[in-house]
Amino acid sequence: MLLFSGILHAQEAEEEDESLKISGSVDTYYKYDFSGTANIGTSFADEQNSISIGMIDLLFEKTTGKTSFVGEIAFGPRNIAGAGPASGTEIAFLQPRFEGVTDSASSFFLKDFAPRIQNLYVSYALTDQISITGGYMGTFVGYELISPTGNFNYSTSYLFTNGPFQNAGVKLNYDVNDRFGVMVGVFNPWNVYTADPEIGPSSIGAQVYVSPVDGWDAYVNFIAGGESGTEIDLTTTYQVTDNLLLGLNAASYSSTTLGADSASGFSGAALYVNYGLTDNAALGLRAERFNTNDGFGGKDGVTAITLSGNLTSGGLTLIPEFRVDLASYDAFTDSNGAATSSALQFLLAAVYAF
Repeated sequence: MLLFSGILHAQEAEEEDESLKISGSVDTYYKYDFSGTANIGTSFADEQNSISIGMIDLLFEKTTGKTSFVGEIAFGPRNIAGAGPASGTEIAFLQPRFEGVTDSASSFFLKDFAPRIQNLYVSYALTDQISITGGYMGTFVGYELISPTGNFNYSTSYLFTNGPFQNAGVKLNYDVNDRFGVMVGVFNPWNVYTADPEIGPSSIGAQVYVSPVDGWDAYVNFIAGGESGTEIDLTTTYQVTDNLLLGLNAASYSSTTLGADSASGFSGAALYVNYGLTDNAALGLRAERFNTNDGFGGKDGVTAITLSGNLTSGGLTLIPEFRVDLASYDAFTDSNGAATSSALQFLLAAVYAF
């Protein structure tokens, strides 16, 4: 009887492990720029003085033996803004992604509310340490994510806005041990499902993971291709204490521009400091410096300081946030409609994860 019950328990555990897992999130927010106009042009939350929506995100996962798949689809403005440029050469830099765009009612609907694939890939474990994955994947580059559940701050960094969001391709992961791992892959240009048939997959990517001590994780990322340019990225976090987390994202991107004296691109770094006040309340500071180079001798920069709170209850997280951006030139508009080098905004977001 004990043997029989043990077999049943093993079968139940196997069935549970192989069941389809469904999770996701929904988010909404209110934002006000103190100039009276939307100024800060990062990826999401660009509505002014409006109770606005982010997206509904649905994630499906299943593992059967050595095989697994991930499918993620989202609906809403945050989802569409997360589509990124058609290729990596159309870098957003300091400008809002949809600035100056006018749409008919039908194209407005498609832009803001049509579903879009965030992830769609399959994996096979060749061994316990080596796996191969193919499909459309959230990028391995950078610190922040499209889904608001993966970020402490609700607004995003300039590094996130200007880097890749997704990579379609095939990659090989080798987890040497718990402290060290590597990944190599071949990919399409940034953020597109399909490559130009005349060119094919034109980017190569690699990642090295190290964990020097418990609580410290570091990733060195590299992606390069003629269609999308070259980005080198460092992402690291260190759990100093149970309450204190430090994070750092530093990156450099370059792309050759026709007629330019040198490659255009950007460089920057963002420091993250998150501190848990109680089990249900935390504060987070992001301090970022972001610099651009247009390849013709023009260089601009912005310093962005973001202070966010996280107040949680069950699956709900409220995020009150203040953000100030200080540019090296008149990148913003003040309350009188005149050009200015600074912008200040407040937002309150509600994110529910399920």
